[in-house]
Parts: sequence; C-alpha cells; structure tokens
Amino acid sequence: MATNTLHHGATADAHEHHDASGTKVFGFWVYLMSDLVIFGSLFATYAVLMKGTAGGPTAADIFELPFVLVETFLLLVSSFTFGMGVLAMNADRINQVKAWLAITFVLGAAFVGMEIYEFQHLIHQGYGPDRSAFLSSFFTLVGTHGLHVTFGLIWILVMLVQLSTKGLNDMTRPRILCLSLFWHFLDIVWICVFSFVYLMGVL
Repeated sequence: MATNTLHHGATADAHEHHDASGTKVFGFWVYLMSDLVIFGSLFATYAVLMKGTAGGPTAADIFELPFVLVETFLLLVSSFTFGMGVLAMNADRINQVKAWLAITFVLGAAFVGMEIYEFQHLIHQGYGPDRSAFLSSFFTLVGTHGLHVTFGLIWILVMLVQLSTKGLNDMTRPRILCLSLFWHFLDIVWICVFSFVYLMGVL
C-alpha cells in the first residue's frame, strides 16, 4: 500500500513538472506572438517611410551588402550552434550544452558589435536617425532587433551561470527551450530584415 502511494505520488509530481514546463513554453509562445506584432508594425512603418529620404541618402547609397552578409552569416551559424546545444541538453550532456551556449554567445556578440559599428559609421557620416524619415524607421527597426539580440545574450549568460550552479533540471530545461525559441525567432526576423531592408534597398 505504501509502495503504491509512493509510486502514485512520484507519478503525480512528474506530471506536475511536465505540465508546468509545458505551460511555461506555451506562455513564451504567446509572448513571441506579441513580439511578432511589434516587428510587423515596424516593418510596415519602414515600408511606408523608406522613400522619405528628404533629399538625403537612399538605401542604395549607404548599405554595404558584403558587411551585412557577414552579420547574417554570424546569426545563422549562432542559430545552428544553439540547436546543437538543445540536442546536447536532450542527451543530458551538460558540458556540451555550456560549450554550445558559449559559442552562440560569441557569435551573437560579434553580430551586435558589427551592428553597433554600422550605426556609428552612419551617424559619423551624418546619416543619423534625425536625417530623414527613412533613416528614422531604419534605425528603429534594426535597433529594436539588436536590442532583442542583446537581451538574448544576457539571457545566455544567466543560463550559463544557472547550468554551472544548478545543472540540468526541471527549472533550467524549460528556460533553455524558451531561450531557443527566442533565439530562432530573432534569426527569422533578421532574415526578413536582410531581405526586405538591405537586399531590396540595394537592388
């Protein structure tokens, strides 16, 4: 009788942990949908204002496609390395998880560094967000994505600390999954930015 009670109690706890993890991931999907609305609004704003150069430079005048291609490559590879980290997590290989997250962090930090350099370069040339409606919408859209990536980098550092102190458990696993969704979401948004803003801008 006692054995059955313990068995049922353990089963109930397992179901409870599974339900809690599923709820967290579902809740994060809801957040991503709200973020999608924000980016959709920024893309729509850019589409309306992209021709409003006020006599200033156009997209073709200021965008350096090879530079942006390197940025894109960094973010795409970081999405792959994060995926490898999730696979390592599913295999309970914590050291590999931390290694893949660290590599993802380096790639993401390099992406943000290149974006900051691009912004500084444009502002130094007199092409800041106050120059025209086109540049205002460009800085807002790309800058919002960059802020999201920066937040993701901070989240990766937090997860590395938690993995070192708590290991892989019912708390850290759902957080890594949510962070994975967030990172891949940013990757998809950047592909849209690259295609709609940069690629169409120089063609």
